[in-house]
Amino acid sequence: MMKKNARLMTALAAAFCLGGAAQATTRAAEFTTAYVEEPAPPGFKVMISELEGPIFTLTDGRPVYQWPRKELRNGGSGDVRTSMSACENTKTTVNEGFMSPYPAGLVLPELDTRPTCVEAWPPVIAPADAKPVGKWTLINRRDKTKQWAYEGFALYTSAMDREPGIPLGGTRGGGGRGDGPVVRIPISPPPDIPGQFNIDRSDAGHLLVAVGGATVYTSDKDGPNKSNCFAACEKTWRPILAPQIGAQARKDWTIIERKPGVKQWAFRSKPLYTYSDDPGPGYQDGMDVAGWNVVFTQRAPAPPKEFTTQETTGGVVLADAKGHTIYVYNCGDDSLDQLACDHPDTPQEYRYSVCGGGDPIRCAKNFPYVVAAKDAKAPNKTWTTMDIDPATGRRPKARTESLHVWAFRDRPVYTFAEDIPGTVKAGAWGEFYGARNGYRPFWLREVFQGR
Repeated sequence: MMKKNARLMTALAAAFCLGGAAQATTRAAEFTTAYVEEPAPPGFKVMISELEGPIFTLTDGRPVYQWPRKELRNGGSGDVRTSMSACENTKTTVNEGFMSPYPAGLVLPELDTRPTCVEAWPPVIAPADAKPVGKWTLINRRDKTKQWAYEGFALYTSAMDREPGIPLGGTRGGGGRGDGPVVRIPISPPPDIPGQFNIDRSDAGHLLVAVGGATVYTSDKDGPNKSNCFAACEKTWRPILAPQIGAQARKDWTIIERKPGVKQWAFRSKPLYTYSDDPGPGYQDGMDVAGWNVVFTQRAPAPPKEFTTQETTGGVVLADAKGHTIYVYNCGDDSLDQLACDHPDTPQEYRYSVCGGGDPIRCAKNFPYVVAAKDAKAPNKTWTTMDIDPATGRRPKARTESLHVWAFRDRPVYTFAEDIPGTVKAGAWGEFYGARNGYRPFWLREVFQGR
C-alpha cells in the first residue's frame, strides 16, 4: 500500500508540475489541446488560454462566452438555442426562487452597485452588414441590433476580463454542474480528436477519455508508436483499436499496427489503452499501477511551488505547504440573471452566510485565506496573488489593512479550520452541497467520482 501511494503521489506531482519538476513543467508548457480550424467572421480569432485551452476571442483578445439554458428545480434560466438573448439591460432586484432555500421575491444585496445583465455580460454586437459564416449566425435583440451567435447560442464578453485570452468571467468547471448556477462558458473550436474520444476538463487539465467516459492510459514500457502490451497484458489493458476503414492520422495522433490487420490509436506517439479494472466512467484506478499514466491533451497551469498534494478518503487534493486541503469558493445568485457572486468584487453576503452565519470574523476563522509571501511571484496567469481585506472580503483601498493571498482565476483560495492533512471535512459545505453557494476541494483525482 505504501509503495502504491508513493507511486500515485509521485505521478500526480509530476502531472501537475509540483515539487520543482522542471522537466514536467517544460513538458506541460509545450502541449496544448489541438483544435480544428474553421471559418469565422471578421472580428474573431482563436487564442490558447492556460486553463481552458483554445478559445474564441474578439480580435482584441476578449474571450467570448455562451449562456446555455439550464433547467433548475423551480424553473430555468439562460439562452435557448437560436432564440433571442435572455440577457437584458434591466437590473434585477429580487431573488427568483429557482434554487435558493429562500422564497422568491427577497431583495438582492447591494442594489445600488448591482450591474444589469448587459453591463456584466456585454452582448457581442454584429455590424449592420454582417453575414452568417459556418456555425456563426445572427440573432435579433429587442433593441433591434444584431448579436453574434455560435452554434445557435448568443455570444457575450465579460466585464470581469482584463487581459487578452484570460477568461475570468466564466469557466467550464466548478459550480455549473449539478445544482450549480447557470454559468457562462468560454466557447472553443472543436478539439482535433478522433470520434472515439472526448475531453474531460478537470482541475488537473484536459483529460482524454474514451467515448462513454472510460479513462485512457499509456504505458512507460511502450516505444514510440509501438505497443509492447500483448497476451496477459492486453487482457487487463485493453488497446483502443482504430477502425479498419476511415481512421485518419492527424496532429498528435497516429495509427499503429499492433499485429497484422489490427490497428491501434496512439497519441503523441504513445499507444492508448483502457483499464479493465476501472469500475466505471471517471475512475482512474489504473494510476495506481506502476508504469501506467492517464493522458492529458493539456495540463493545468502549475500552482504555487510551495503547494503540495495530499491523499484523502475521497481522492487526491491540492494542499497548502502544511498539507491542508485547498478549497475554491463557488457562488451564483438566484436571480433571473444568475450573476456570479464568487469574486471579491461581487457581494460577499452569500459567502458570509455559508461560512460564518453572516459574521465575517467567524467566516475568516472557519475558512482562512491561503496567505502568500509579500514578495511571492505568480507562476502564471491562472495562479496569482491579490490583497484582500479580511473584514470585508474585498480588495482594500490600502494594503496596510489587507492580507496578501493566493488566488485561482482571480478568486482567493482557502483552507478549512477543522481539517488536518489528508481530510476534506468541508467537501460539501454550503447550499446544495456547495454547488450553488459553498466550497469545493481542489481535486486532482476524485477516487469515487464516476461519471
